[in-house]
Amino acid sequence: MNYESCDNRRGEVLGRLLPALIPAALLTLLLAALAIEPLPWRLSWTWIPSLGVDLSLYVDGLSAQFLLLIVGIGTMVFVYGSAYLAENSRRNRVFGLLVLFMAAMIGAVVSDHLLVLFVFWELTSLLSFLLIGIDHEQEEGRRSALQALLVTGSGGLCLLAGIILLGQIGGSYSLQTLIERAPLFLEDVRLNAALALIFVGAFSKSAQFPFHFWLPNAMAAPTPVSAYLHSATMVKLGIYLLARLDAAFSELLFWEYSLVSIGTVTAVLAAIQTVRERDLKRILAWSTVATLGTLTMLVGLPGNGAALAVAALFFAHALYKAPLFFVAGNLDHGTGTRAIDKLTGMRRYMPWTAAIALLAALSMAGLPLTFGFIAKGAIALAKEQAEALLLVSYAAVLVNGVSVAVAAIAAIHVFWGRDRSPLQAGLHPHEAPLAMLLPPLLLVILGLLFGLAPTMIDPLLGAAAHAMAPGFDQTMVTLSYDFLAVLEAMAGALVLGGVILLGWRRLGLLMDRFRHLEIVGPEAWYWRSLVLLPRLAARQTRLLQHGQLPRYVMTLVSVATLLVLALLLVARPGWAWPELHSLTAPVAGAALLIAAGALVAMFVRDRLVLLLVSGLVGYGSAVLFLFTGAPDLAFTQFAVETVFVVVVAAVLLRLRRTPLALGAVPTAARLRPLALAVATAFGASLTALVLLVAGLPFDNSLAVFFSEQSVPAAHGRNVVNLILVDFRAVDTLGEIAVLFFALLAVLPLFKRFGGGA
Repeated sequence: MNYESCDNRRGEVLGRLLPALIPAALLTLLLAALAIEPLPWRLSWTWIPSLGVDLSLYVDGLSAQFLLLIVGIGTMVFVYGSAYLAENSRRNRVFGLLVLFMAAMIGAVVSDHLLVLFVFWELTSLLSFLLIGIDHEQEEGRRSALQALLVTGSGGLCLLAGIILLGQIGGSYSLQTLIERAPLFLEDVRLNAALALIFVGAFSKSAQFPFHFWLPNAMAAPTPVSAYLHSATMVKLGIYLLARLDAAFSELLFWEYSLVSIGTVTAVLAAIQTVRERDLKRILAWSTVATLGTLTMLVGLPGNGAALAVAALFFAHALYKAPLFFVAGNLDHGTGTRAIDKLTGMRRYMPWTAAIALLAALSMAGLPLTFGFIAKGAIALAKEQAEALLLVSYAAVLVNGVSVAVAAIAAIHVFWGRDRSPLQAGLHPHEAPLAMLLPPLLLVILGLLFGLAPTMIDPLLGAAAHAMAPGFDQTMVTLSYDFLAVLEAMAGALVLGGVILLGWRRLGLLMDRFRHLEIVGPEAWYWRSLVLLPRLAARQTRLLQHGQLPRYVMTLVSVATLLVLALLLVARPGWAWPELHSLTAPVAGAALLIAAGALVAMFVRDRLVLLLVSGLVGYGSAVLFLFTGAPDLAFTQFAVETVFVVVVAAVLLRLRRTPLALGAVPTAARLRPLALAVATAFGASLTALVLLVAGLPFDNSLAVFFSEQSVPAAHGRNVVNLILVDFRAVDTLGEIAVLFFALLAVLPLFKRFGGGA
């Protein structure tokens, strides 16, 4: 019986680990491919040739680095989640969404076509929304998911506009082609606008100021989701795009100043905000925002050393921050809380988690023999080469100090402080299962291994840096290993971090006194916009959806008039009025008949008479067609106009005898000045447009085509009829369908007023 129970238990564990086989298999294939086939890799398939969209895949050092993070961290997340979500009823849904998210991330980082990249970009936002709000019964989860979707989705629309504009400027949507052609269009006046739109998309995705507030709120998601999406992968997608484009635009001052300033501001604000938090997961989230700001700043710095720093920090951050998120998940799983005030002395109950936290914290603090130390060296080299501003250097010291304090909070305060946990009611701490310990342990060991033997990772870092800076020399990687310079820089960060750690509570209380300043912050404006939008929509609805048909028509005609006038103004330099040699007596008579019908209709009171008078416009048009070479069209117009007038007149006569019409009080006819002005402007602008178009050179190639093809292709000589029933058969079928559905819509009226159909 015991053996059977053990077998069942083993089967359960293996069943939970099955989803991890997908990223594990992808990781194995990727490592094998990197060992066998040198970079870069290129593949392309035609997808939408009419739009010039191809499925072009390009994998170089930067893409390979991200692929390793996506499938490597993904494997660890899936293994961790098999135990963390073991009792969660939505476990299968979470894993299914994570698989789709992984596929979207892979598609985004290997796509060479910007429009295809955008499709995967938006898929990551949508899947992030579903994963953050997976516990949709919780209001916090729903609000956080909606916030993440609105912020990143709005930025995605700006990104699309920037991509389209950049593609028009560069003549291609291929990233590699744009990078090659960049020197040819750097002086284009539209380039800054395109880059500004791309900045908005990238900043919103990677939680840069002023969009930085959504990431900590996304911590409502389960810990595996937070560790994967909001630490290692999705939030770095915006940085990835900026790093990819850096090879093309790094020489632009607009590029450099924008990224350095926004990245520095984001890092400083996030570092300050970190001190206010008491929830370990939100503390880690704000420190992630600070790191993302540092990455943005590094992308903007000139010099090849900045590319190496970006590549090193990408890897280092994933190798220490994902384990720390796992540690926060273990604490939540083992104690039921993440509040650092309640979590002290936890090493006695969770020794393995304490060891993992300590190793990850060492790398986060940038201490020697860790990969975080290597990344700090690369950052120091980048700042030295770029001759960074003094203000940027001071900001970096502050951010490093807060990083040291956060590392100490996660590793020392929580696990090595005084044991208070038994004093907390209902708190029964216990160690996490093996599946929740092995993934973070492997990641921190890998971080230590790369710190002890950095030459193992040098080729990949060099390839990634070369992708961002084509002039990068592989030998520059070893130049960043200046231990003395890094130790000097770390000394100040360690001292500042210790001060922040000791005064964490006091600093938090001090900053709480300035909480009222948040009313002018980006998040406050976000919530205000959510309140304002429904009010604005309601007011706009009352203004536009007033239920009065004459005002609807006037609004429509006014907008059309403005558009026509704008078109005339744009075409003003090329105005060419036609000669009036073709104005004959029949044509002039038809024009006068049309004008008379329109003018008389303005003063008629009775609706039946109005219908008859407006029919003059139709008959005048038929006369015009008759004497301008379109007799078949004229006869059709005569027939349609006659049938329309007769049918509508019959309906109006029937309506007059209904009780509703008998009880109605006729309104006095009056001439409305606004309506007269709008009608006059519309008629004048439309007449001018028609005359200008008539003055353009006539292209008869289409007429020649139809006349030549009418007999051999359509077996008929009536060209107009053949166009309707043969060359444009689908359009005609659609028009018939419209008339048929209109008849179905009118049938209830017939039943209402005629007693039957």
